[in-house]
Amino acid sequence: MSNFWDLIQLLFSTFVLIVYLLILFQIIGDLFRDSELGGGFKVLWMVSLIFIPGLTAIVYIVTRGRGMAERQRASLQRAKADTDSYIRQISAKSPAEQIAEAKSLLDAGTINPDEFASLKAKALA
Repeated sequence: MSNFWDLIQLLFSTFVLIVYLLILFQIIGDLFRDSELGGGFKVLWMVSLIFIPGLTAIVYIVTRGRGMAERQRASLQRAKADTDSYIRQISAKSPAEQIAEAKSLLDAGTINPDEFASLKAKALA
């Protein structure tokens, strides 16, 4: 019976450790993401996280949690905007480029004239 409770304790302590590490890395990422916080304060937070980790994590989340969420949201929005911009840049071909590409496929014999006409109509639509 003792082995069962030892296993439960091991699983629980492992879970707590993993959750703590996730929170710790989130806090460290937020510290480096925050451009308004000075370097001295960042060092102070990091040293506190090393020597008093649990208490510092709780204090950080309570005092800077709202800004932490806003910075995370802004970072995700920037990443999404950059991705959308890249996709638009790569996929946006002018109708002339699309028709020229279809013409080269027609000349190479890859497509027939009916398919070329269909691609041309689609490009001009």
